Amino acid sequence: MTKSSAITVLVILGVLLTTKWMHSQTLEAGVARVDITPPLGIVLQGYPDSGRVATGVRDPLYASVLVLRVGSQSMALVGLDLIAPLEEEYFRQLRERSGHDASRLLLAATHTHSGPPLIPALSPPPHEWESSTVPKIAQAIHQAASQTVPARIGVGYGVAYIGHNRLRRNREGGVTWFEKNWTGASTSPMDPTVVVLRLDDMSGNPIAILVNYACHPVIYGPDSLLYSADFPGVMTRVVEHELGGKLLCFFLQGGDGDINPLYAVTPLTEGAVELSEKAGAELGTVAAAVAQQVHTSTEPAASLQVAEDSLPFTTRWDARKWLAADPHAVETIEAKAKPEYQLPLTTVLINKRIAIVTMPGEPFVDFQRQWRERCPVRDCFFLGYANGYYGYFPTIEAATLGGYGAAHPSTWIEVGAGEQMLSHAVIRVYEMLGKLKPVPEDLR
Repeated sequence: MTKSSAITVLVILGVLLTTKWMHSQTLEAGVARVDITPPLGIVLQGYPDSGRVATGVRDPLYASVLVLRVGSQSMALVGLDLIAPLEEEYFRQLRERSGHDASRLLLAATHTHSGPPLIPALSPPPHEWESSTVPKIAQAIHQAASQTVPARIGVGYGVAYIGHNRLRRNREGGVTWFEKNWTGASTSPMDPTVVVLRLDDMSGNPIAILVNYACHPVIYGPDSLLYSADFPGVMTRVVEHELGGKLLCFFLQGGDGDINPLYAVTPLTEGAVELSEKAGAELGTVAAAVAQQVHTSTEPAASLQVAEDSLPFTTRWDARKWLAADPHAVETIEAKAKPEYQLPLTTVLINKRIAIVTMPGEPFVDFQRQWRERCPVRDCFFLGYANGYYGYFPTIEAATLGGYGAAHPSTWIEVGAGEQMLSHAVIRVYEMLGKLKPVPEDLR
């Protein structure tokens, strides 16, 4: 081989190695947590006309942060022990503050009914507390982003039966409100699936455990005057303890719009504290066992794709007819019968094999099951109460049957909105996989 030929070979090898390095990206992950428990004296939201005011703290409310990064793409997932995400104005402020640390932001509330009010359509929020919380969460995002490390990822599945469908269908049609289910009788539709995502460092030590499950955190009822994360708070403590205590566990609420815990709205005198501990421990034990069996791995060409869309929808109700039927509902009608709403929808795809979809409110459980059936990748996460709150999203069939959350003032977006959002997310994932292209095929 001549000297010039050898140089040519070395140059080609260098280009190939450089190209491989440029296309080989690593998934990185970092976590942080901050206490966001409000001061005492704030009204607790979750039970209409209860007049509850917080007098103490049963367990702290947290903002748990996971920052994922692949190359120049980054995302911050913030799990909030609140009834809903931050209001739009504070969400915007948080997005601006965290823009340098995460190009995408996803706020997902657990929906505890033992926290401060954050749903303007239902009651005025405590703006001072909410505004003071933004910098705390922003700092936690910065902390998580500043300590990301290369990560391995894996998903596992389990089942837990701590909930039931609270709209029991009647033989003659329609539904009956089924708040408690002390006997554990089977009701449908229901989804007992516990989806667990595990993130490890490169030595196999867990960094974060994400647990996706659908069930209203309403074991504590209107007689409880203490801040609490309800059973999800218990679950996170159990998982963190079982896996060594050096990780963060996130509870990601699913399609719980029609799902109650078996021991829903239990008076304190009838064992609400013990039952919340029991439900949380049961779910946590299942999630921990799944997490311990999950095999995490790295992807040679890791990827993080995030689509943030805003979809237009009309109101469900005819304001004029509603006012004629109930002249006392003027304020409610003004808040919930606007001509048009823009609903945020976020779709995430990690390593071309783990998909996440969000809905900005309370989706019925059938949407969670449909997402798992229709999504083109095997591992699917479905999050409610994410990046906004626009009431309940019943399926079209559920809307025809009626009942709370299906044909109630708490359901104010047009019928079929949930189906449209789900279909949009499915299309987004196909696009991210390259199976739906932006230009037509050349048929010549």
